[in-house]
Amino acid sequence: MISAIEALELLREGNGRFIAGVRSPDTLTDPMRRREVAAGQEPFAIILGCSDSRVPAEIVFDQGLGDLFVIRVAGNIVAPSQVGSVEFAAGRFGTRLVVVLGHSNCGAILTTLDELGRPSENQSRNLRSIVDRIRPSVEPLLSTELARRPDDLVRQAVRANIRASANHLRHGSEVLEHLIENEGLRIIGAEYSLESGVVDFFDGV
Repeated sequence: MISAIEALELLREGNGRFIAGVRSPDTLTDPMRRREVAAGQEPFAIILGCSDSRVPAEIVFDQGLGDLFVIRVAGNIVAPSQVGSVEFAAGRFGTRLVVVLGHSNCGAILTTLDELGRPSENQSRNLRSIVDRIRPSVEPLLSTELARRPDDLVRQAVRANIRASANHLRHGSEVLEHLIENEGLRIIGAEYSLESGVVDFFDGV
């Protein structure tokens, strides 16, 4: 079993390769690797990331088949199905690192901020369910001086939402709480920069 610290280092190394524009031969797909993972998987990290097409976790971290257990949803929100998915992977495969991966200029964050400023009557209830999960983490920022600095507001809102999702996982599941306290599970928040490609692990490290 790979420890959380070792898994984090693998992700950092992989992101470094991605930024440099190189790939490890170990992450390239070949028939032998497909046969290996067909028999079973042992992902070393769980990534709860945004669905944004510009942030594919396997590419951003230069990993291959069977390396990452990836859960993607707009705004990297945490709803019961996401909690259950993390519980499943951590319990079933012994994965000891969970990364909540948000990114700069997240569309779900921008939509939430727009909705807080100009409520929409025609927003679907499904989209609203995403906005409603992001709202508690970003709404307090609107009563600060950030409200007068839109770019800074978005940057802080992205990070606030990442922290909220990571905290939800840490404290919203008895299964995960047990694994944190007794089995070395770590839940970390990170932000991917669309501009530079750098992943900043800033919460829970």
